[in-house]
Amino acid sequence: MNVPARTTRPSLLFVTDLAYEARGRRYGDEDVFLTARLREEHDVALCHPQDAAALLDRFGLVVLRNSGPVVYHREAYDAFRARARELGARVYNSLDGRGDMTGKQYLVDLSRAGHPVIPTVDRTADLALLPGAAEYVVKPKLGADSVGLRFTGEPSLLGGADGTVLVQPRVDFRYEVSFFFVDQDFRYALYAPHPERRWVLEPYAATGEDLEFARRFVEWNTLTHGIQRVDACRTREGELLLVELEDLNPYLSLDRVPEEVREGFVDRLKAALRAVPG
Repeated sequence: MNVPARTTRPSLLFVTDLAYEARGRRYGDEDVFLTARLREEHDVALCHPQDAAALLDRFGLVVLRNSGPVVYHREAYDAFRARARELGARVYNSLDGRGDMTGKQYLVDLSRAGHPVIPTVDRTADLALLPGAAEYVVKPKLGADSVGLRFTGEPSLLGGADGTVLVQPRVDFRYEVSFFFVDQDFRYALYAPHPERRWVLEPYAATGEDLEFARRFVEWNTLTHGIQRVDACRTREGELLLVELEDLNPYLSLDRVPEEVREGFVDRLKAALRAVPG
């Protein structure tokens, strides 16, 4: 019996760390789900971020997902970016964003420019620009997942405020909320109604004003294509302030949205991947 030849399908390298342990989130489960759905259109292979640079020239498209904070594999990530640019590889997210994929300098820049972000400085000379607070947050510019984060009551005692760390007032907020976009297309929002349980998320009905706030930062970013998560906090006075603009490998919390929202996200992601120029 003759077996019909298989039609060639596009190949996809999915960069993830299935073993990475994140507080309150299951990165591996989310990526197992996503790769199962992407296999409907692609031949998919998974690899660890430390292997990505060596493998990317064998695939038509590379997708960066839940690979953990870059701080744990900085050299491998830099090698991947350099190799991808050398090859002109099709990468999703594109490597031209200016949010978290380049560190957290953008929080300082946005704060200086008067955008609605948590006030942020990165040098001792600028500490006086911060509003008074009972407590201050100190975190590294290249950190993630609360790596290296600490609190202090006296910003004048922060010897490390030399351009490598960020200093912010600790904001008393009502809740945190995240807005998820695919190629600048808003898909859904989630919030943590209980601040002490950051990753116990529930669907959030975003208002027009909320979306105007979130789109402000998506449009400010220089990302050509990709998934972005705009994290914000709602202050006691009702104002939204940017906490983070995640444009590298934002966790999607797909297990926290209704099935129809999850399916709509997958469909939109598939369309976005088909549209990546090459």
